Amino acid sequence: MRIFNTLFSLSALTLSAVSFTAHAGNMEDNAEQEKPIDERGDNRARLEPKGFLYGFGLGLSGEIYEGYDRRVIPLPILGYRGDNFEVLGPFASYDAYSANDVDFMLKLAPRFQGFDDGDSDIFIGMDERDFSMDAGFGIGYERNNWKTDISAMFDIFAKSKGHEISAKVGKVMRYGPVFFEPNAQVSYVDEKHVDYYYGVRSHEVTDNRAAYQGSSAVNYSVGFSVSTPILFDGFTMLALDYTWYDDSITDSPLVDQDTNFNLRLLYSAFF
Repeated sequence: MRIFNTLFSLSALTLSAVSFTAHAGNMEDNAEQEKPIDERGDNRARLEPKGFLYGFGLGLSGEIYEGYDRRVIPLPILGYRGDNFEVLGPFASYDAYSANDVDFMLKLAPRFQGFDDGDSDIFIGMDERDFSMDAGFGIGYERNNWKTDISAMFDIFAKSKGHEISAKVGKVMRYGPVFFEPNAQVSYVDEKHVDYYYGVRSHEVTDNRAAYQGSSAVNYSVGFSVSTPILFDGFTMLALDYTWYDDSITDSPLVDQDTNFNLRLLYSAFF
């Protein structure tokens, strides 16, 4: 399960990098040719790169579960970008509708979250919490290099039977061929999600592990990424993010931290 969580983080980063690669390329082209970009800031009238991409990622991921170690995981990457469709393994998104500054997207993404009793001593005697698949929709807004995304994702494999609603805002800034993006995100997960991944059922109670029923939670994250399209004829990104977890999660007897830190390095290029 440690590997699954890092794969999730790296793969999600790669999907965003596919879009950002085109965005960065458009901004650079406009600067070199001294042509004004459109009001939206990414000049979508210009041709964006499409096709298959490849690369690799490296992640250092923290966990808030007790005894769940930090892991360093390498990850090969293979994906595809079309006119309205992007896919990377089990991750996929489709731009169903666009109007002015707003995109309406359909999304599919695995939720590689959970544990088994081999991940930490705190889980011994507990039922395994499985990864699942989420599907949902998102609304994206971009203008003058500000990017906002609101999404709602639902567990379609009915493992937790829960859902997550999140909102993220970031701003892309350019210094020569290097791009910087600070961002902030807030996410709401319902009580079914929290109870499945952080709750302790009655038959799982021990002297060191009390029963616990989770309630809905609101988590907050801040992040910062540095990226460039000039190294090795591809796209390179280093991303950091820090998350604060709601009390309804950190009060769980399975959890011994209320924050975590993640670092991800990505390189990708089109074939």
